[in-house]
Amino acid sequence: MVYRYLFFLGLLLSACVKNNPDPSWLEVGEWTLEANAALNGEEGQLTHNITDAWVYIDEQLIGVFEVPFKIPILKEGAVNVRIYPTIRVNGIAATKMRNEHLVPYEVNVNLVKNQTLSISPVTHYKDNVNFWVEDFEDINIKLTDDPNTSSAHLTLANDTLKWFNGNYYGKVLMNAQDSMWVAYTNQDQQLSIPKNKQAMLEIDYCNSVPFTNYLLFVNANGTNENAMITMNKSPLNALRWKKIYILLSEVITAGPNNTNYIQAFRAFHDAAISSNLILIDNIKVVYF
Repeated sequence: MVYRYLFFLGLLLSACVKNNPDPSWLEVGEWTLEANAALNGEEGQLTHNITDAWVYIDEQLIGVFEVPFKIPILKEGAVNVRIYPTIRVNGIAATKMRNEHLVPYEVNVNLVKNQTLSISPVTHYKDNVNFWVEDFEDINIKLTDDPNTSSAHLTLANDTLKWFNGNYYGKVLMNAQDSMWVAYTNQDQQLSIPKNKQAMLEIDYCNSVPFTNYLLFVNANGTNENAMITMNKSPLNALRWKKIYILLSEVITAGPNNTNYIQAFRAFHDAAISSNLILIDNIKVVYF
C-alpha cells in the first residue's frame, strides 16, 4: 500500500515539475538521533535506523521519502517544514510508520524558486517516554538462559567484530552439543505497558543463524508466548550489525488485561553453518 502511494506521489511530483518548471527544492539529509537531557541517559545508547521521513509543509502532507532525498515544492516564501522520524516496522520496507517516541524536526524557512533548501534533520526521544534497556554494559545481565531448555549460553563479549556501541555486547555460540538457546527477561524485570499506545522493541544484532523474539504475557492465567519476529541470518563472510524496530503495541492491545510483559529469544543450531553466532546489543523496550 505504501509503495503504491509513493509510486503515485512520484508520478504526481513529476507532473507538477513538468507543469511548473520553476519549483523550489527541498533537500533532506539523513537523521541524527541526539540525547534528550531531560531523560538523564535513560534512553541508553543512541543507535538508530531511521530510514525515512514523513514531510509536511504548512500542515500539508507532501509525502513519505527515504532519506536522503530531494523533492520539488510548489511553494515559495515563508513556510513551516515539519519532518517526522519514520521507521520500517519489523524490518519490512513496505511498512513505514512514524516513530511516535521521537520528536519531529520542525523549522520555519524561506523557499525560493529554482533554489535548493538543505535540511539535516535532528530528533530525540520525547520527555514522557519510558525505557527498559539491556545494553550489556553491566555484569548483571537482565536476560537469563532457560536452565531447562537452553544448552547454549549468553555471555558478555567484545572480541568478535567491532562492538556496535559501548564496550560490550551479548554473545551466543552454538554447536552440535550446545544446540539450543533460550533466554528470558528476568522475572523481576516484568513491564506493565498500556494498551492503545505505541510500544516498540529495538534490537541491534549480528547473526549467522536465525533467532526469534517472543513477547510473553504473564498474568493470573500463567505465561503465554507470542512469536514476534525472526531475525534472518547473514552469510559468515558478510556479517554486519543491523537494527530492527519490532512493534509490540498491536499484540499488547489485542491481548488480555492485567498482564505484564517480558521478552524472550530462541535459536537452534544449524549444522550447515560452520560458526553459529549471535551477537546482540542495545535491547530496548520503548513505550508510553
